[in-house]
Amino acid sequence: MRKLKLIWDFRGPDALKIAQHHEIHLRDYISSQKLALNTTGVETLSDLHSIAFMIVNDNEMKPVRDALKPHRGQLYIDSSL
Repeated sequence: MRKLKLIWDFRGPDALKIAQHHEIHLRDYISSQKLALNTTGVETLSDLHSIAFMIVNDNEMKPVRDALKPHRGQLYIDSSL
Protein backbone atom coordinates (compact mmCIF):
# COMPACT_ATOMS: atom_id res chain seq x y z
CA MET A 1 0.00 0.00 0.00
CA ARG A 2 1.24 3.47 -0.86
CA LYS A 3 2.24 5.75 1.98
CA LEU A 4 2.02 9.53 1.90
CA LYS A 5 3.89 12.15 3.88
CA LEU A 6 1.60 15.01 4.91
CA ILE A 7 3.59 18.16 5.64
CA TRP A 8 2.98 21.36 7.60
CA ASP A 9 5.46 24.20 6.95
CA PHE A 10 6.48 26.69 9.62
CA ARG A 11 8.64 29.72 8.92
CA GLY A 12 10.34 32.34 11.03
CA PRO A 13 12.68 32.41 14.01
CA ASP A 14 10.36 30.16 16.07
CA ALA A 15 9.66 27.68 13.26
CA LEU A 16 11.34 24.72 14.97
CA LYS A 17 9.52 25.21 18.28
CA ILE A 18 6.19 25.58 16.50
CA ALA A 19 6.81 22.45 14.41
CA GLN A 20 7.72 20.49 17.55
CA HIS A 21 4.52 21.62 19.22
CA HIS A 22 2.45 20.79 16.14
CA GLU A 23 3.87 17.25 16.17
CA ILE A 24 2.31 16.74 19.61
CA HIS A 25 -1.09 17.50 18.12
CA LEU A 26 -0.43 15.13 15.21
CA ARG A 27 0.36 12.32 17.66
CA ASP A 28 -2.81 13.07 19.63
CA TYR A 29 -4.84 12.93 16.40
CA ILE A 30 -3.31 9.60 15.39
CA SER A 31 -4.16 8.16 18.79
CA SER A 32 -7.72 9.48 18.87
CA GLN A 33 -8.48 8.32 15.32
CA LYS A 34 -6.67 4.98 15.70
CA LEU A 35 -4.78 5.40 12.43
CA ALA A 36 -2.85 2.44 11.04
CA LEU A 37 0.50 4.26 11.09
CA ASN A 38 1.93 6.34 13.91
CA THR A 39 4.95 7.91 12.26
CA THR A 40 5.44 11.64 12.83
CA GLY A 41 8.44 13.89 12.86
CA VAL A 42 10.02 17.29 12.63
CA GLU A 43 12.70 18.40 10.17
CA THR A 44 14.68 21.62 10.04
CA LEU A 45 15.14 22.78 6.46
CA SER A 46 16.92 26.05 7.33
CA ASP A 47 17.29 28.45 10.25
CA LEU A 48 13.89 29.92 9.40
CA HIS A 49 11.99 26.93 7.97
CA SER A 50 10.95 23.75 9.76
CA ILE A 51 8.28 21.18 9.04
CA ALA A 52 6.12 18.80 11.02
CA PHE A 53 4.93 15.69 9.20
CA MET A 54 2.96 12.51 9.54
CA ILE A 55 2.90 9.38 7.39
CA VAL A 56 -0.48 7.94 6.41
CA ASN A 57 -1.65 5.08 4.25
CA ASP A 58 -3.14 6.16 0.94
CA ASN A 59 -6.63 5.01 1.96
CA GLU A 60 -6.54 7.23 5.10
CA MET A 61 -5.24 10.34 3.35
CA LYS A 62 -8.50 12.09 2.41
CA PRO A 63 -10.13 12.11 5.86
CA VAL A 64 -6.85 13.15 7.50
CA ARG A 65 -6.24 15.84 4.88
CA ASP A 66 -9.74 17.24 5.28
CA ALA A 67 -9.51 17.28 9.09
CA LEU A 68 -5.95 18.59 9.53
CA LYS A 69 -5.35 20.68 6.38
CA PRO A 70 -1.67 19.94 5.65
CA HIS A 71 0.15 22.50 3.52
CA ARG A 72 1.41 19.84 1.12
CA GLY A 73 2.07 16.16 0.69
CA GLN A 74 4.36 13.79 -1.14
CA LEU A 75 4.81 10.11 -1.78
CA TYR A 76 6.69 8.50 1.11
CA ILE A 77 9.43 6.01 0.30
CA ASP A 78 10.62 4.06 3.35
CA SER A 79 14.42 4.21 3.19
CA SER A 80 14.80 1.19 5.51
CA LEU A 81 13.45 -1.20 2.86
